[in-house]
Amino acid sequence: MKEASDVPFSRAGVAGLGLIGGSLALALRQTGVQVAGFDLDENTVVAANAAGIKASALPDKLFDADIVFIALYPDAAIGFVRENAACFKKGCVMVDCCGIKGRIVEELTPIAEASGFTFIGGHPMAGSEFGGFRAARADLFAGASFLLTPPASDLPQIAPLEQLLRRLGFAQVVVTNPAHHDRMIAFTSQLPHALACAYVLSSSCPDHKGYSAGSYRDVSRVAHINPTLWAELFLENKDAFCAEMDEMINHLQALRDAVVADDRNALETLLRQARKRKDRDGTGDS
Repeated sequence: MKEASDVPFSRAGVAGLGLIGGSLALALRQTGVQVAGFDLDENTVVAANAAGIKASALPDKLFDADIVFIALYPDAAIGFVRENAACFKKGCVMVDCCGIKGRIVEELTPIAEASGFTFIGGHPMAGSEFGGFRAARADLFAGASFLLTPPASDLPQIAPLEQLLRRLGFAQVVVTNPAHHDRMIAFTSQLPHALACAYVLSSSCPDHKGYSAGSYRDVSRVAHINPTLWAELFLENKDAFCAEMDEMINHLQALRDAVVADDRNALETLLRQARKRKDRDGTGDS
């Protein structure tokens, strides 16, 4: 365990000990921060305690924390904070980990202001196709981004929060606003999950073995999805998500139209445009 002398928060709490919350708790513990966890699932509580996290099925262990991460589904996160708002330490910093920000920020910011703590919308850009505390690991966030949507970019708590996040392994902290966050996440996260699900719903999918390699694996990977969570995320971000879906459908239709018309020039033009866009992306993927 590392020394906590240069960590700006001495006591941390994590509500929800699934993949993200559990990984945060493990990473926080490695920095030397005192970590308390909350989860309603008894097996998760047992596993977290066995891993050195002081976990409980009651939230009271979180109420003395200097910083609290809320790693629950959006509706559950709002309900949890609303129900326990008066109990959190005055002056503490609260950061949620939900995949949408608009409604979360709208609902929780006034609750925080009325209750004497600071709420900062957050979203760790890391994950796995596997969930639960059993999949949690302290290095999950190595090299990842953490998105923040604070009420003001000059909020004094941003600097110590960023320092802590970098200690947890995050390579980049991006400060944005809820609307821009939700539109970009619709493109970078929600749309790929929808595409993967639509892809494996093909009648050809059951016969793919022996015919598939890297392309099938890459496109289908995130179809191993948590239906309850992702249905909630899609619906909570309906406008931005549907706008990205509509644009994708238009691009697929253009490709299909070129094929149906035997228009090789149009088809090559579309494919060349995509190749150039990906080359400019700079990731080097092929």
